[in-house]
Amino acid sequence: MRPASAPPLPMLTIAAAAVSPYPACLRANACHFAALARRGLAASLSRMARRIDTYLQALLPSDKFAFYESCRDFSDAEIAPHLLDWERQHVLVPDSCIEAMGQLGLFGLPIQEQYGGQGGDHTDLVLMGLALAYHSQSVAITPGAAVSLGAKPLQLCGTEAQKKAHLPDLAAGKRMFVFGLSEPGRGSDAANPEVTAVKKGDRWVIRGEKCWSTNARWASHIVVHALTDQNGKNGRRSTCFIVPMDAKGVHYQEMKGKKVWEQSSTGSVMFDNVEVPHDAILGAENDGFKVMVTTLNGGRLFIAGLALGSLAFALDKCRVYAEERIQFDNQPIGRFQRVQDVIVDMDIALERNLTWLMHCCKLFEAGTLSREQAAKVKVDCSRVASDLLVSAMEICGGVSCFDEFGLIRHHNDLFVTRVGEGSNFALKDLIVRPLRQA
Repeated sequence: MRPASAPPLPMLTIAAAAVSPYPACLRANACHFAALARRGLAASLSRMARRIDTYLQALLPSDKFAFYESCRDFSDAEIAPHLLDWERQHVLVPDSCIEAMGQLGLFGLPIQEQYGGQGGDHTDLVLMGLALAYHSQSVAITPGAAVSLGAKPLQLCGTEAQKKAHLPDLAAGKRMFVFGLSEPGRGSDAANPEVTAVKKGDRWVIRGEKCWSTNARWASHIVVHALTDQNGKNGRRSTCFIVPMDAKGVHYQEMKGKKVWEQSSTGSVMFDNVEVPHDAILGAENDGFKVMVTTLNGGRLFIAGLALGSLAFALDKCRVYAEERIQFDNQPIGRFQRVQDVIVDMDIALERNLTWLMHCCKLFEAGTLSREQAAKVKVDCSRVASDLLVSAMEICGGVSCFDEFGLIRHHNDLFVTRVGEGSNFALKDLIVRPLRQA
């Protein structure tokens, strides 16, 4: 993706320091993108000023905002110029782009340094998602799911041996784990999987199918959530297993015809009497629901960030277009109150939900974020952003339907944020439970 003469992309190393968590990486990235600008590449990007930057700068300490800026500049330089070609050629995120993100350290942001990661936190992961999703949720979800759904369950529930075996490669972006949760017959009822794992001596035999598995194309292993005790009480019936994608009886195929997250890999994975050893269990036996819930809590914050990244793009696109589009007595359409209403509503929603999301990230890192809180912010960010995208397209008119304009991409991708990491309707059932208590 980079010109042949460009210097290697510096890794965003996040190391503990008395003053700043990652000063060295920020200096390195500042130098790198200054070099791009000197060669005239940055100027060719014609980057719109991002309104979201104003709000994040007020919400974040200077070091975290500088980290966000580095991810933003990478997105502008390495993703935006190529995105339309990727879409029109109907290709997944190219390996060269994944390699570049790996060199930046994006796959290891919240992974501890002892395992080769950057030693950051969940806020760093969400900020990366905001920066990349501004142009493409498909690109953003690639490292996002690799971390929040792949490496994260291993970090939280894995044994020391499992962590040492896998986290260094995952942190470097050399390999990915995919989270096998959804099934053809199980969506919102994920606590009761139809995929089964039956004990056979000191091994387990897994049968069934997982689908909607993000990053399956690049995965070395899949974390399989399987039924292991059909008579167990609710929440104690399933177990998670780490299964190699090249194990005998594992069959993967890309799910074709998808019109959302078109550059993201979405796979179906079949298990035909796949045998794994007992030490393949992630977490404890019959404790798979706990692994799943722990994983999804943080993942919902990332999905909320993707929605706001799309909203931020739409706001900037519309406010610029409204001043450039001349109609009726040679005046910009931005002077009409109806147009202003949509732009102001997007601006209000962006600032409000960013503030809420950053607060939830702090709660997550403190270990005090409830399932209801994570569900609420995901529901509202996805719902508000997708609703406002329709209004944004309406004020821009027919041009908004063209891929080159960018809004139709975000309109389509925002649907995933409404159903991914738990559908909004199903999550409302979770949210309402405390409200029904006497």
